[in-house]
Amino acid sequence: MLEVHQFACLSDNYGFLLHDPASGDTACIDTPDAAAYLREAAAKGWTITQIWNTHWHPDHAGGNGAIKAATGCSISGPAEVEKLGTAPERVIGHGDTVPIGAFTAAVIDVSGHTNGHIAYHLPEAGIAFVGDAVFALGCGRMFEGTPPQFWDSLTRIKALPPETTLYCAHEYTASNARFALHADPDNAALQDYAAEITAKRARGEWTVPTRLDRELATNPFLRADNPALAARWGGGDGPATFAALRAAKDNF
Repeated sequence: MLEVHQFACLSDNYGFLLHDPASGDTACIDTPDAAAYLREAAAKGWTITQIWNTHWHPDHAGGNGAIKAATGCSISGPAEVEKLGTAPERVIGHGDTVPIGAFTAAVIDVSGHTNGHIAYHLPEAGIAFVGDAVFALGCGRMFEGTPPQFWDSLTRIKALPPETTLYCAHEYTASNARFALHADPDNAALQDYAAEITAKRARGEWTVPTRLDRELATNPFLRADNPALAARWGGGDGPATFAALRAAKDNF
């Protein structure tokens, strides 16, 4: 089975190494901190063979050049990664696949945070790497996209099997929980989740990864098509409610 090695890096990023023990193939999921990735791979005794980028921001693709220089690995990612100077050898988008050992990741368009953002879903392993598209109890800030575009992206994530484990890229959950309680104060499942998050962070524990089924019940951005939440935030459809929630979070 595939192994995921998670580690903290930069101020609030998580790094992920995805490893196939049978083949020895090891992929970096994004590259926020090249030195940390090289160090963690060496500590595990793994050789980095691939980089899979989700989007172009420096805290996701900034380590591409240094890791490639050190390992000779290949880089797959959206075309927008070219903005940082180390272009992917393989430009990928929605509907494409990328292999690791005998496993295959499906590429999903999750644009909105940036216009080329992608996620990687490995159905056999029950996991997805979603970058900054969705967080535990939140979603990425809408830097480049539009509300209908971002809502369509979240709808694609919502359609994954509910037991899917979501590996998101930042430890933002405590802040997200405060806004979620403001946005959806009558949600009992959210109240329980927020209390658990507070306790975890008090102990210095991570809140990532999360499970999709829990996010479907508690994450206001994934619930923008819920009638009660929509009524609270203006009575619009999914894109309109999402737009109202995202604007409110930006100013919370």
